[in-house]
Amino acid sequence: MTDMTVVVPRRWAGWARTRHLAGMVVAMVAGMVLLGPLWQVGGSLLDGTAVLARPDVGALVMATDMAAGMAAWMWYRGDGRAATAEMSAAMYVPFLLLLPPWWAGWVGDDTLLLGGHLLMVPAMLLVALRHRHTAAAPPRRHPVAAAVARGWPAGLGLLMTVDMWFAPAVFAPWTLLVLPAGYLLIGTWRRQWGDRRVLAAQLAGAAVWGGLAVVAMTASADVAGVLVGVGWLVHAAWDAWHHRTGTVVPRGYALWCAVFDVGVGLTTLLAVLSR
Repeated sequence: MTDMTVVVPRRWAGWARTRHLAGMVVAMVAGMVLLGPLWQVGGSLLDGTAVLARPDVGALVMATDMAAGMAAWMWYRGDGRAATAEMSAAMYVPFLLLLPPWWAGWVGDDTLLLGGHLLMVPAMLLVALRHRHTAAAPPRRHPVAAAVARGWPAGLGLLMTVDMWFAPAVFAPWTLLVLPAGYLLIGTWRRQWGDRRVLAAQLAGAAVWGGLAVVAMTASADVAGVLVGVGWLVHAAWDAWHHRTGTVVPRGYALWCAVFDVGVGLTTLLAVLSR
């Protein structure tokens, strides 16, 4: 038998590394967006809002958020612990280098934050070049961790609503129009309207939530809040049905939307009751 070896062109290998770096950048931004509200809630509960507002503390908190998101992405890809630890250090080292000059008053707040981000790019590239010949191992996960990974849209929905539970607010009636619009746009993009009955159901849903939004706009503040909260909760049931059937939108989107809708609906009702 002839030993057949598949040779990957260099340009494709380079593209794979570039895509990996791009994925880490997206994961870092996601870490900041998702973990930011948790810091705000923790600061409010522990009376540490003023401390978090300090530029030096904020820089280290930002580095922690980015490192957490990036480490989660590298763990998902099966990267080694050494590469993950070094890439995490690349988040902190630029800020740590600039903090002594900032404490001494030699650089300003903007220089600290902007300079830290600019120095972070070559630091990441150095780590990537150092481990460029290290192949990612197939990820080996505990069954519980695998289940959590499969249900990441639900976790995303929870993180996006965590601050709402500590500071409930009444959503505006027009937000009800966003609920059916998402399904119509995604369904159109996925070409889901081959069955006219499916399209008719989505249009009927749009009419229902649109009518509810109009009624809420003309009602008193308390009644409007109740209608908005109920509308979001009812849409969570709509999401659950589409998650079960797998129609119109991807199941992951339906799962995320259901969790997010429940959070918005319940906190909106809590805000009305707390008035």
